[in-house]
Amino acid sequence: MSEVLGSVIPDDPDQQNELFVRIFNSGNGALYDSMYTADAISNISGGPLSGEARTAFFREFLATGPTINSKVLQTYTTGDTSLLIVDYELDIPNPDGQTIHMHGTCTDVLIRNEKGQWRLAVDRPVPDQDHAA
Repeated sequence: MSEVLGSVIPDDPDQQNELFVRIFNSGNGALYDSMYTADAISNISGGPLSGEARTAFFREFLATGPTINSKVLQTYTTGDTSLLIVDYELDIPNPDGQTIHMHGTCTDVLIRNEKGQWRLAVDRPVPDQDHAA
């Protein structure tokens, strides 16, 4: 087991959500990106990003101070793969001082690595219809 932001990375994928929220809300994009596999795909930007593009997006986006709250609705685990269905609320500050509030459901795929740690391989947040592009 290893530690991130003073928290032990859980062996149980159901417990990952609390750590992901804490790291996301820390504003540290590089640290948040460390919760992903090297070849993971994130759709938080609105489109699929991986590798350096994903890392750069997290660094820039999280530096603006968005905050997230989420709750795991369902978990399906088989072997070293886990699917989480998560309800989320995201507040994104604008430069004009206003905050955009989004709500939706996210599908997360986690993979357990050789050290027994769960890492995100795919995230796919889908905002409610009011926020869809």
